Amino acid sequence: MPTEKAIEIGRELAEKWTWRLEARQPEPNRLDIVLASPADLVPFAVGLRVQRIGWLAAISGLDPGPESGKIELLYHFCQAAAIITLRLMVPRQGAVVPTLSLIIPSAESSEREIAEMFGVTFDGLRATGHLYLPDGWPEETFPLRKDCTPPALAGAGPSVN
Repeated sequence: MPTEKAIEIGRELAEKWTWRLEARQPEPNRLDIVLASPADLVPFAVGLRVQRIGWLAAISGLDPGPESGKIELLYHFCQAAAIITLRLMVPRQGAVVPTLSLIIPSAESSEREIAEMFGVTFDGLRATGHLYLPDGWPEETFPLRKDCTPPALAGAGPSVN
């Protein structure tokens, strides 16, 4: 599918959505769709898959800072040179988002990483244990948040004599 066609289909999905979604085109081959709520995520991702618009290439988390009270999740779908990004703002505290891993199994590792690093809960995620952080890492300490102060862990790192 040509890049232009993929962008056109993504824009049409956003325009026909039950709730009005914001669609921006920052570059000719990119379309950013701002989802209104976590409830829009799975149905919109299914819509992209039904239209055969590429694959889920990555899920990213962004912390705009504690003053915003939000965490942003970005779901990057790619088709040829087209990149359609679903953007979802969630509350900094107590965010719950449905997992995409039930329809896109490869989403699981990215969702687990975002849960661990940003503190977002993915409802329906099968495995929820640590991927990267050591055992004993304090609860509610999320290392990729801008206001995180990493704890001093007993026995962590090389010893200096």
